[in-house]
Amino acid sequence: MPQRTVTIGSKVGLHARPAALFTQAAAGAGVKVTISKGDGPAVDAASILRVMTLAARFGDEVTLAAEGEGADAALDRLAAMLASDLDAVQA
Repeated sequence: MPQRTVTIGSKVGLHARPAALFTQAAAGAGVKVTISKGDGPAVDAASILRVMTLAARFGDEVTLAAEGEGADAALDRLAAMLASDLDAVQA
């Protein structure tokens, strides 16, 4: 199963707007994606509530995993999102 470890780049972490942008992208990835922080359990990356329960802050490392056709490309896109400052993205 392909995985990516990425450092959260949003200054507010995965809270509110950054979490919403990320989970929307995960939901549209075309493959099931999970996200975990540290030794914690992996949660559905398309669920804003589950992603916010990770309490991932700026500078924290998270691990994304996906399975299926297109998983590597989806993980690359999602990892790039998480590494950027999603709170600075204009609507």
